[in-house]
Amino acid sequence: MSVDSTLTAARYGKDKVRVFRVVREGKWHHIVEYNVTALLEGDIATSYTEADNSVVVATDSIKNITYYIAKISPYILNAEKFAIHLGTFFVSKYTHIHKAFITVEQLRWSRISVPGEQLAAEDHSHAFFRDGDDKRVVNVEIDATASKSTLTAHVSSGISDLLVLKSTGSAFTSFVRDEYTTLVEVDDRILSTSVDLTYKFAPLQIEPPKDEKKLDFVVPVKKGQEGYEGSVWDEEVPSRARKATLETFAVDESASVQATLYKMAQRVIAENASIKDVTYKLPNKHYIPVDMKYLGVDNTTPLSVIFIYSSLVPFFVLSFSFILLLGVWSIVAFKRRWRSLVLGPVVVQFVFSVEVLLSSSSPRKLPTFTNHLLQSLFILQPRLFITTLLNARLLVLYSLRSCISAADPLVAIRSSFRQSMAAVIH
Repeated sequence: MSVDSTLTAARYGKDKVRVFRVVREGKWHHIVEYNVTALLEGDIATSYTEADNSVVVATDSIKNITYYIAKISPYILNAEKFAIHLGTFFVSKYTHIHKAFITVEQLRWSRISVPGEQLAAEDHSHAFFRDGDDKRVVNVEIDATASKSTLTAHVSSGISDLLVLKSTGSAFTSFVRDEYTTLVEVDDRILSTSVDLTYKFAPLQIEPPKDEKKLDFVVPVKKGQEGYEGSVWDEEVPSRARKATLETFAVDESASVQATLYKMAQRVIAENASIKDVTYKLPNKHYIPVDMKYLGVDNTTPLSVIFIYSSLVPFFVLSFSFILLLGVWSIVAFKRRWRSLVLGPVVVQFVFSVEVLLSSSSPRKLPTFTNHLLQSLFILQPRLFITTLLNARLLVLYSLRSCISAADPLVAIRSSFRQSMAAVIH
């Protein structure tokens, strides 16, 4: 079929390349864990329009290059410098590639504190723990469109999924009131949000690698030199931005989320000379006072001390629906004398529920005995196994357990559903 059309833009690459790197300095170890995405643009149109793969750097090669640069780069411990090094390699190595887009998501690892001399706490040399679900996110665009001899880097960094809360020091009053308004004004409330912060640096001019293999990359400005403070090369910028965010959130007597957000952004820009643009996303995480009037107890603001996280309400409704569905199935199966199809799910459900309630193990792992029981059912009674698999309560209870302590129940319940299904059919 002939169609008069034009390819206007094309970009491709590799997503979620997981990198974990250990840097050893004698007995003292440093670690970083990254999820890296590398996308390329250039003279690649014929790979789309003419099925010409001669211009394609395979995505598997992009993955291998990412691992190799992570292995040799002296800047691996700094996400911004590593991303610039990786992007610079792509546009320098391949003459037909003119832009590289690198995203680095850094997971948060911190050293474990242990008793040292005179029982004073000190950081362990090689033991770490995951210090929260928030992540550092770096986006780098290396542009060689104008010239391969001078590259332009556009860099933005930030934080995602930083969950914060304060139990007082926040109000919301004097907003527009009309026929559509039901929200009650409050002089004091819980303020909670999941912080997404992005700050953009001024564009940088970068010299391409001079060596034959295009592997060398030299940071143009070192610590102590003019232009270092507050620039993309300054390794203290991320900690200053994080500190500004948390401190402003804590001490600001917030009239609204908007007002607090603006003060955060002002401080980040003021403390870092090369940051030209700051974006915050602060969605409300609502904690609603539980109505206890039926008990004769006043739990309304400002006396409220018991709250419910509003995002959990749909999961309780969902759980009830699934339980009702299973109940109907059990009645039908019993009346039709399918007793063997009722007994299996009930036994598995009972064992699973006891393990869930008593176990203190990670919710990411299906309880061991239940897992073995399900595998045995699969081998001995496939029909009974399928029936058990249809037991919605098992998945719901498991999902609810996972989201009890999670920062974001939506993510937790989706993740736990996938993990529980994987464990069942493994």
